Amino acid sequence: MTNDTTPNDIGWELYRSYLSVLKEGSLSAAARAMGIAQPTVGRHIAALEKSLKVTLFTRSQLGLLPTEAALELEPFAQTMSSSAAALKRAAESQGTGIRGTVRVTASEVIGVEVLPPIIAQLQSSHPELKVELVLSNRVQDLLKREADIAIRMTQPKQELLIARHVGQVQLGFHAHKKYLRKRGTPASLADLAQHALIGFDEETPFVRASRKGFPLWSRDAFAIRTDSDVAQLALIRAGSGIGICQVALAARDPQLVRLLPDGFTLSLDTWLTMHEDLRNNPRCKVAFDALLQGLQNYITPTPVPPAAARR
Repeated sequence: MTNDTTPNDIGWELYRSYLSVLKEGSLSAAARAMGIAQPTVGRHIAALEKSLKVTLFTRSQLGLLPTEAALELEPFAQTMSSSAAALKRAAESQGTGIRGTVRVTASEVIGVEVLPPIIAQLQSSHPELKVELVLSNRVQDLLKREADIAIRMTQPKQELLIARHVGQVQLGFHAHKKYLRKRGTPASLADLAQHALIGFDEETPFVRASRKGFPLWSRDAFAIRTDSDVAQLALIRAGSGIGICQVALAARDPQLVRLLPDGFTLSLDTWLTMHEDLRNNPRCKVAFDALLQGLQNYITPTPVPPAAARR
C-alpha cells in the first residue's frame, strides 16, 4: 500500500491557491486576495507540487514565475473553478421561489449601457435573485460553466446550448455636435481621412470586417486608439473625434450625430445563449426571459405615438 496522494485525491483548495498565485504573482498577494495566511498558501503550493510531481513556480526578483507545467495546467484548473462556482450557484437556488445567483456575461458596451435597467427591473420583480455581471469582450465558455447566460455578437456553434436570436445591432459612424462644429461634417467617406478617427489599437476580426467595405478603417488612420469599446464611446461623447458605435445607443443622446449612413453601416447578429441543462432552472429561466425581452426592446424599440394620436 502507498500513502501517496493521486491527482484525483487533491483537494480543491490546493488548486484554488495555485490559481491565485498564478494570477497575483506572489504568495503574499495571493493570500490577501483569498483572505487566508501566506504560510497556508505556501503549504498548498508545496502540497500540490508534491502530489502532481511537477514544479509550478520558480522564484525571481519579480516574484513567483509560473513554469511551463503551471501554464499548461491553468485551463483545467480554471474549468474546476468555474464548475465549483456553478455548483455553489445551483445550491443557493434550492428552495421555493426565484432565488440564488445567476451569472451573466456580455460585452463592455452592452453590459454598461444596456443591461443595468434590465437587471434592475429583474431584481425588482425577484428580490431574492442575485446577478453576477461579467463584462468582457472575450467569449465566456458556457459549456465550462464560466457563466450561466451569455450575450454574444456571434452565433454559438456548440450543440449543447440554447440560443435565441435577439436581432441585429446596427453600427455606424457617429460624432458629437461640438466636434462637428469645430471640424466640420464629412460629406463622403473620403472626407473622413481629414478627421480625427477613434478606433482599435490591436487588429481584431471586427476591424478586418469593417475594412472590407471601408479600407480607410485601419490602425494607422486612427488618431485615438483604444481596445475598450466603453472608452471609444466615451471619447465620441467627449467630442474627441469620429468613431463607430451602436445606432440605438447613439439615438438616446441628441448631441450625437450619425454620419454617412448611406455610405457605411455594419450589423452585428446578437444572440442570447444558455446551457441546455439550465433550461428548467427557475432562476436562469426568468433571467433569460427578462434579458431577451429587454434586449429586443433595445434593438427594436416600440415607437412612441405622436401626442395627437395619444389623445
